[in-house]
Amino acid sequence: MPWQASLEKQWLTQPNNFPFNDSVPDSHAWSDLFVHPLADPTGPDSVPLIDLHDSNLIEKVGRACQEWGIFQITGHGMTHNFLNRLESETFRLFELPIEQKLKAAKSVGDVSGYGLVPISPFFSKFMWSEGFTIAESPVRHAQKLWPDDCGSFCDIMEEYKKKMEQLSTRLFNTMLLSLGLSQVETSQLNLFGETRAMSTSMHLNSYPPCPNPDRALGLAAHTDSGLLTLLYQNGISGLQVLRLKDDFGPTRWVNVPAMPNSLVVNIGDLMHILLNGRFRSVVHRAMVNQVHHRISVGYFCGPHADVRVVPLDRLVDSEKGPVYRAVTWPEYQKLRGKFFDKALDELKL
Repeated sequence: MPWQASLEKQWLTQPNNFPFNDSVPDSHAWSDLFVHPLADPTGPDSVPLIDLHDSNLIEKVGRACQEWGIFQITGHGMTHNFLNRLESETFRLFELPIEQKLKAAKSVGDVSGYGLVPISPFFSKFMWSEGFTIAESPVRHAQKLWPDDCGSFCDIMEEYKKKMEQLSTRLFNTMLLSLGLSQVETSQLNLFGETRAMSTSMHLNSYPPCPNPDRALGLAAHTDSGLLTLLYQNGISGLQVLRLKDDFGPTRWVNVPAMPNSLVVNIGDLMHILLNGRFRSVVHRAMVNQVHHRISVGYFCGPHADVRVVPLDRLVDSEKGPVYRAVTWPEYQKLRGKFFDKALDELKL
């Protein structure tokens, strides 16, 4: 059966499930990892770190979005113990035997469940990672993993989701305020349908130790398709962001250090469109580690599926007009499926 073959393919391509004999197999070996140099993440190449209690929050968020498209935040209200619980339950999932994890494998037409990372089909090489997506409630797939013991996993995922809903809305509004929109204008935006809530999903990522991290890649370079992404990473660094050539150096990769009790926030393609290019979506990737097992939890935010995202009138030059044509999130995802990293260019007017 085709689906059974797909499950067997997932089995063979997960890092923990093939005999690598202290080396990276050709199926997972990437040859172009160092086309751009890696910069020291200090000085001008230090990713902004912003305390949400800062009195100049709006200004600092706006500057970080314009100059970087990514920043880290503290002061988000989640305790160290809470994030430790999130991390522990994520590890508990990925440490299950592969036979158990495949019971919750993604099925055709269902984005939720266990499997390869969503961007895998765009590349000929496999990535040194595995993932688990939660698009709605975690219960349906968690019960397949732990028929009698899924409560602690579901509870922490649901609680984290609620906190992220509030935090992502606050950050979204802060970004708009930084560009001169008023509170009234931000509240009148019709991006989220009748519920007035963002469309969201969570993606849990596992990057096991790799015998030769200079040949493998945890997550290939890409931008996120939605409005914004919030990412928790355990104490192991691996996330890198691409900085384009500027006065400080050539195009280069910059490490995003795993700061204690912090979250990473980055701009997605639909935010890039909504703000007419004022904030640019950022190319990023995940590297792997020879010793440590890195995990991350991504929270992805976007508009309601029926809403057409178009550059805000307030941010459109009266003479030049909008840079991008209107598009829904599903339409844009289909466009990404065809053009991948050139999808934004396909929307230019």
